[in-house]
Amino acid sequence: MLSQIIAITGLNLRSIPQRWGPSLVIVIGLAGVVAVFTALLAMAQGFQATLKDAGRTDNAIVLRGGSGAELNSGFGGDSADLIKLGPGIRKGKDGRPLAAGEIIVITELFKKGETVNGSNVTLRGVEAASFELRPQLEIIEGRMFKPGLREILVGVGVTRQFAGVELGQVLRMRGSDWTVVGIFEAGDANDSEMWADLDTARSAFNRGNGVSGVRVGLESPESLAVLEEALTADKRLTVEVLQEQAYYSAQTGQFRAMVSVLAGVVTLIMALGAIFAALNTMYAAVATRSREIATLRAIGFGGFPVLVSVMIEAVVLAFLGGVVGAFIAWALFDNLSVSTLGQSFTQVVFAFQVSLGLVMAGLVIAVVIGFIGGLLPAVRAARLPVTTALRTQ
Repeated sequence: MLSQIIAITGLNLRSIPQRWGPSLVIVIGLAGVVAVFTALLAMAQGFQATLKDAGRTDNAIVLRGGSGAELNSGFGGDSADLIKLGPGIRKGKDGRPLAAGEIIVITELFKKGETVNGSNVTLRGVEAASFELRPQLEIIEGRMFKPGLREILVGVGVTRQFAGVELGQVLRMRGSDWTVVGIFEAGDANDSEMWADLDTARSAFNRGNGVSGVRVGLESPESLAVLEEALTADKRLTVEVLQEQAYYSAQTGQFRAMVSVLAGVVTLIMALGAIFAALNTMYAAVATRSREIATLRAIGFGGFPVLVSVMIEAVVLAFLGGVVGAFIAWALFDNLSVSTLGQSFTQVVFAFQVSLGLVMAGLVIAVVIGFIGGLLPAVRAARLPVTTALRTQ
């Protein structure tokens, strides 16, 4: 039986070039399914990775209780000072607790090529400790801003997506002018922000001495519980303490769920079309080769080897389509830089990530569709009466 399967399958595969037109229907259909599926999930994966990489397990963010996000949070200066004295905070290079008050301000920039309908971008007012808390951040062009001056650093993601943020440019934001003096890269969500001196930003945007939140370095990941217990027990404070990585990961949940549902619906619709295309193509292939199949049956080949050979042909064509689709998704979308609204209603710049896992998932989907699409034609070919098939013109 195995030798019969190998013989008939080899015959079928060698004849594909003679039926290349109909066979392309399966290949192109499955290529489209896999390309769309892979691209959509690569977008969700890239967005998740960008935000997750922005957080560290040995850092924590302290926000006003119930705020849920930095944009909604706010403390007075006295509260920020109390938080910085909390237990479990490790010492910085200067020997003081490694903690930084930061404010979030929403500004507006135009994407490259656009002159209307600007997009929200985060301006973050930071302290010196903010840089020590993010050791991955590096100024790659220009210099550090000077405290007291309206100078800003721009993330490399902002420079890729928005106009007018080149080194030396002057940005008009809420009635004040800011000079771009440096460009930084962190490889995460911080690349979607602009940074300025905390006191200067508070003065320019009328924030008094308040902060949006306090970012702290922990002595160890276990110190999070110690800090949270102490701060929530202090009657002068109403706070929530979040591990930094968990905070950023939570921001991706809604986006990932939306894209996953979209990918599932679109893939299902396209998969149904691909299944019907495979059914039509394989039925046509069986019909045109009825006499050939009947001859094989007449000289002693069994029905099961015929069934398996037709199934293998359908799966091989589907697999080729999956490979083509995965290659298209990788060539067009891998590391493609785009931006979308994050949880704080500001643009987050991220890159698509076409990973090996997504490619393998796409290939599995292609093979399953090919299997389903080839099953009924294969059964028909195996059960076709020899006498009837021999009389087929």
